Amino acid sequence: MTDASPSPMIPYVVTLGTAGGPRWWKDHEGTPRFGIATAVVVGETWYLVDCGQGAGRQANAAGLSMSNLGAIFITHMHSDHTVDLPSLLLFGAFELKNSPRGPIPIVGPGDRGKLPPLSPRATATPTPIAPHRPTPGIEGLVSGILSAYATDCNDRIFDSLAVSPAAQFDPREIRLPGGIGFDPDTDVAPEMEPIEVFRDEHVTVTAILVSHHPTAPAYAFRFETVGGSVTISGDTAPCSNMVRLARGTDLLLHEAINLEVLAAQYSDAQMLQATMDHHRRAHTTAAEAGRIASDAGATHLALHHLVPSYSPPEAWQEARSTFAGTLSIPDDLEVIPFGPAARAAARLSSSSATTR
Repeated sequence: MTDASPSPMIPYVVTLGTAGGPRWWKDHEGTPRFGIATAVVVGETWYLVDCGQGAGRQANAAGLSMSNLGAIFITHMHSDHTVDLPSLLLFGAFELKNSPRGPIPIVGPGDRGKLPPLSPRATATPTPIAPHRPTPGIEGLVSGILSAYATDCNDRIFDSLAVSPAAQFDPREIRLPGGIGFDPDTDVAPEMEPIEVFRDEHVTVTAILVSHHPTAPAYAFRFETVGGSVTISGDTAPCSNMVRLARGTDLLLHEAINLEVLAAQYSDAQMLQATMDHHRRAHTTAAEAGRIASDAGATHLALHHLVPSYSPPEAWQEARSTFAGTLSIPDDLEVIPFGPAARAAARLSSSSATTR
């Protein structure tokens, strides 16, 4: 982790967790990597994008207080992006008990509307989980979490007079504009313009549909601040919407997958084939991420949501074959400043080091 935070005038991200996928990952040296989660920090306020495994603990380790959390953003409903939301709702509620602020928005996808298509490799039809509501969005997820923990919540609300988590968080599903042609089965990322999904005195956040079939809707987010912009891809295959959202961004945080190394971890042939079918159509290699950053004119590309996270470091360096700008492969809890003032500070630091 970088020892010092940037100047209060310079916005930055903290890569709370950099591993993607529903597993407990380690890097190539055996050091654990936490699940995908990113803090965007603007002054004293921070915003959380995705709630991968350990997001709450990592935010605490980075010195980020729940009382300064401006909003939570969920790119899509896969478990590796949402698994630590229960701890934020339940443990975070106690950190917020003396906070005078209103409820924290949780911005994310709506209900898919129907089960995903069955893999053509299937030999039988599975029984769905929760057939009465098989594809909830962020509102259904939050209400389901609180329902599952009702005993705990009600004990604390009635016995300890704790404030209800339902009063401390405000789930908000993103509403897509009509007529864009979105279909969760056949067109998960039709070409569209970014839509505003959140605004406060520090940031304006826009979102766009990305291609993570069959998970839909899935979004990328862009944060505009007076000090610069950061764009976070979520999970996606290369698509024109990603380039559109990231146009001219100061920092692009993009997912990256190593298909060759990933395939070697599966021993079940049927699962290998179906899973690799998904990975090929729903994710982005390092070289492809570099091309997206180049096409968008991004200043700085940082690869995260690394799958598998134990890939050799040189695998991620393939982004350099398609992107000539600044490239980072951050570890967990790394601080990355962004924007013109950050670049000026970096140049000054580099110049001072050269003249010593």
